[in-house]
Amino acid sequence: DKGPGWQDGAEQPAAKASASISEPAADAKDVPASTAITFATKESKETTVELTDASGAAVKGKLAADGKSWLPSKALTYGGSYTAKVTATGDDGRPVTATSAFTVMAKPGNQVRISSFLGDDQTVGVAMPLIVQFGRAIPEKYRADLQRRMTVTSTPAQEGIWHWVSPTEVRYRPKEFWQAGSKVSYRVQAGGLPLGDGWYGRADLTVDIKVGPKLVMTVDNKTKRMVVTRDGSTIKTIPVSLGKKSTPSSSGTMVVMEKLRKTVFDTYDELGPEDGYRTKIDYAQRLTWGGEFIHAAPWSEGQQGTTNVSHGCVNVSMANGAWLFTNTRVGDPIVVKGTERKLQLGNGWTDWNVSWEQYVKGSALPYEPAEDEPVEDEPAADDVADPDVSASPTA
Repeated sequence: DKGPGWQDGAEQPAAKASASISEPAADAKDVPASTAITFATKESKETTVELTDASGAAVKGKLAADGKSWLPSKALTYGGSYTAKVTATGDDGRPVTATSAFTVMAKPGNQVRISSFLGDDQTVGVAMPLIVQFGRAIPEKYRADLQRRMTVTSTPAQEGIWHWVSPTEVRYRPKEFWQAGSKVSYRVQAGGLPLGDGWYGRADLTVDIKVGPKLVMTVDNKTKRMVVTRDGSTIKTIPVSLGKKSTPSSSGTMVVMEKLRKTVFDTYDELGPEDGYRTKIDYAQRLTWGGEFIHAAPWSEGQQGTTNVSHGCVNVSMANGAWLFTNTRVGDPIVVKGTERKLQLGNGWTDWNVSWEQYVKGSALPYEPAEDEPVEDEPAADDVADPDVSASPTA
């Protein structure tokens, strides 16, 4: 407002600051429940944003890092009426206010379910990726906006990034393994967010987890031994038998995906009646979708430490299987070295089997390094095989 102001009959200069709201526009209807308040200011030393509902109650929210938008802390009420107010104050101390009243759309019929592999208060291993899945494929042009609403907070702070594994799944990993003892909270603020073709996010999602000690299992085919370390110190060395030459184990960095105290490996459907088998298994820990596990194998205890006889799994004794099962968590890493086959990308949680430089390419948003760092040479394209998503166990 550049018009005159009056006080005691004397004209006052116009305020230096200015403010405007671009979204939602004044009197807008059918506004998504996920809307942010987008605004612009000039010559403002202090800017505040307020959002109130029809009853005048304040809505909680947070200013974006760039200072150009303000996001409510949760999705707005479908069909609700709201008023946004942005106040800018210049160095002359005179505030200027912009307002926008708008109405949120009715609840949509098409809603995308959003789910997390992990639940609140779980304690996981240091290699655990944060996994979020969507009930419907997210078109590529909507992923960046969605990813802006996906935040991860860790104590202590650690650099990391989201990586789209497929149109229905996105994962987050830090640059290095999680620090032992970290507290991690991640949020997907997608309630009411447009996700393409008339579909909207069903609800926001927030998960709080903890990270356990740094337990790492390293298996060397040359020595036929597994060395287990906890927080950098060796706590146990275990003889193993890996996959024989016709069914080799995979070399690479894998992650414990599930733990089964007792299970049955049944390969008759995959291998047929002549080569297939059905075997009861104790202390099984899944490493790949293709069926590689760490598990107790009392039938191969005589070969463990000297000869590979398994169908691809990491065989250990009954006692060592029990010990491992007690001491490991979902999310603990295992590194297998020196076998005849490389781990195939996508065959399990293979997030740690690619370089950081490769991993950030899976983000829908440009990667901004925490610091200026030299970029490492990338592996050759043929170093990574096509995904293998078969699910039959091996022994």
